[in-house]
Amino acid sequence: MLVKTKAIVISSLKFQEKSLIVKCFTLSSGLKSYFVRDAFSSRKASQKIAYFQPFSILEIEAVHKNKGTLENFKEIKSAVPFQSIHTDIVKSTMVMFLSEMLHYSIQEEEKNEQLFLFLETALTWLDHHEEISNFHLILLLEITKYLGFYPDVSEINLPHFEMIDGVFTHFSGVNTLSEHETSLLRKLLDLKFDNDQKVFHVLERQILLKIIIDYYSLHLEGFKKPKSLEILKEVFS
Repeated sequence: MLVKTKAIVISSLKFQEKSLIVKCFTLSSGLKSYFVRDAFSSRKASQKIAYFQPFSILEIEAVHKNKGTLENFKEIKSAVPFQSIHTDIVKSTMVMFLSEMLHYSIQEEEKNEQLFLFLETALTWLDHHEEISNFHLILLLEITKYLGFYPDVSEINLPHFEMIDGVFTHFSGVNTLSEHETSLLRKLLDLKFDNDQKVFHVLERQILLKIIIDYYSLHLEGFKKPKSLEILKEVFS
């Protein structure tokens, strides 16, 4: 089946010497993996490979056989030509980390149009703003809405957050956050991308990032901690 759709690049893996396997989150079909033959061998190789940087947003025409095997591109072009995401060291590090998080988070080959549109809007915002210290935290928390485990905020003023049920509670237990951690999470839940980025200091961001990664680990089977986490910590230390 020939499909025309937007696609967000989640990851790309070199295959043998000349080819790539590219995982994309598509608007039309959810998660899809594509085989790019001779990605490194043509005269336009650098231009071709540039399409497949983490979180590039593409317009693609592709053949989808929908048999659980690798699909094939027919045409590719940039849908959103980013100005800074892949050239600014802070943004590119953040994007590398976030794309790795999504690589382990989006596991179903099914359409999720609302998540796609949210990611597209968020990445466009990131490209156009300089104050981005909390972007990754807000994005990862918002994504849980679309993956089905956003925290229940109906009792948000209670002193502890219970990680497995995703609820605020009076009681402390094995899987609950401390009052200080819960206070930080409560503050994060109120934030939008345009809010003051200085609301947290570096240590608080590190605490929140650990909470979010632990939360993902508890709610997603097979989730792995991103290898790029330590690089992200260095850039934001």
